[in-house]
Amino acid sequence: MSVASPVAARRWPEPLAALTLIKPVTWFPPIWAYLCGLVSSGAPFAGSWDLVILGVFLAGPVVCGMSQAANDWCDRHVDAINEPNRPIPSGRVPGRWGLWIALAMTALSLILGWQLGPWGFAATLFGVAAAWAYSAEPVRLKRSGLWGPGLVALCYEGVPWFTGAAVLSAGAPRPEIITIAALYAAGAHGIMTLNDFKALEGDRATGIASLPVTQGPERAAKIACLTMAVPQLAVIGLLLYWSQPFHAAGIAALLAAQLWAMRVLLTDPKARAPWYNGTGVLFYVSGMMIAAFALRGMA
Repeated sequence: MSVASPVAARRWPEPLAALTLIKPVTWFPPIWAYLCGLVSSGAPFAGSWDLVILGVFLAGPVVCGMSQAANDWCDRHVDAINEPNRPIPSGRVPGRWGLWIALAMTALSLILGWQLGPWGFAATLFGVAAAWAYSAEPVRLKRSGLWGPGLVALCYEGVPWFTGAAVLSAGAPRPEIITIAALYAAGAHGIMTLNDFKALEGDRATGIASLPVTQGPERAAKIACLTMAVPQLAVIGLLLYWSQPFHAAGIAALLAAQLWAMRVLLTDPKARAPWYNGTGVLFYVSGMMIAAFALRGMA
């Protein structure tokens, strides 16, 4: 009688698993925010396409990809509960390859950030430090339902917006740009809270105090909705104050659509959080670009 031999452990990552590790689906928010920053600066794109393309590549595949690899490495035990088919717990990215990929992309981030000048490099340095502070011990801000989502929201929306405006204008962005970028970053805290719903069981089992864990899905969803809506109301008010009524009206219409989606979300927050991330969030980020064009008109 023959006995099946055990399957040998992998020595090298599967190429598709390595790509999955850096989660291309997550690259859109920082790329979009960087583009919003470029638009809001009021500076012409002509003659600066190298900064545009390099910044997009850095914000999305490199820095955001690095942060995802670092998070997967630091979360490998949590993912074994929540998502055992993820690249690291499944063994498709074996050994310490997840860590090595994250460290290599950290170095690449800093090298490319240096090419964007002092403002771009400073923002890259902050983003890299924030990624490791979010995921890695002993800091591991991910444990907090307040600081963890807040840091991710800042790095996904606020920092790339600031960077795009600073890089293209070769200086500190105008106060109006910083204010709008900060408001959209604050609102994105709610988006990140909804993103925590998918890891509810694993977070509860491993002591991560996300808002869905500490407040329960229903209350956490209400907090997230309020967090997303209030900064947008502030943006609308500021645009009216700055004599940009048409842009304010466009964002108001998108906020109304979000309020409808929020009502649907609140009927079953845990089940409908992924649906909201594909609908309400689209309205949110569309408003960001409208605000960027309003700021461009004020330059």
